[in-house]
Amino acid sequence: MRTIFTTGQVAKICKVAPRTVSKWFDSGRLRGYRIPGSQDRRIPREHLIRFLKEHGMPLGELEDEAMGKLLLVGLDTTVRTALLDLMPIEDYKIETANSGFEAGIQAESLHPDCVVIDFGMGRHEAMLIAQNLRKNSDYQDAVLVALLNDEDTASGLDRSIFSETFRKPFDAALLAERIRTLVGRKKQFA
Repeated sequence: MRTIFTTGQVAKICKVAPRTVSKWFDSGRLRGYRIPGSQDRRIPREHLIRFLKEHGMPLGELEDEAMGKLLLVGLDTTVRTALLDLMPIEDYKIETANSGFEAGIQAESLHPDCVVIDFGMGRHEAMLIAQNLRKNSDYQDAVLVALLNDEDTASGLDRSIFSETFRKPFDAALLAERIRTLVGRKKQFA
């Protein structure tokens, strides 16, 4: 994963002439730095992504890096709707699944950064989904969030498999903020 881009590389991503990128840079709209003793410009990935988003330009090959990918499994309509409203579509790609089978298919195509699993779908199935994700090397680094019922909380559930747990009822805004923090941290160190 490239972290620094030349003006030529930025031009290819943006589908513009390198001179256009130089103008963006020289006018201060696209932030970066010059190589000492040369006129060569370098643009860090985070500045390029911010520039593209601010100007409504397609992220192209950077989309996977820039967007957080969430998989919501078994969430009831109220929580799912609240999360969809709280997570901006320009920053997050969100898919949903209602069963373990659907979760497996969605995980395979989405490669989520975060999977939120509602234990309301059944403790056995929820744990099976989490365990299968942790066993698969493609998803070992995914943030797993469990939404627990009182019974799950009281029964001594092994929470070590999860990055975070929320006990129902909870504030969806707090859940959304925690997801943003965890996914942001994961993206930063990816």
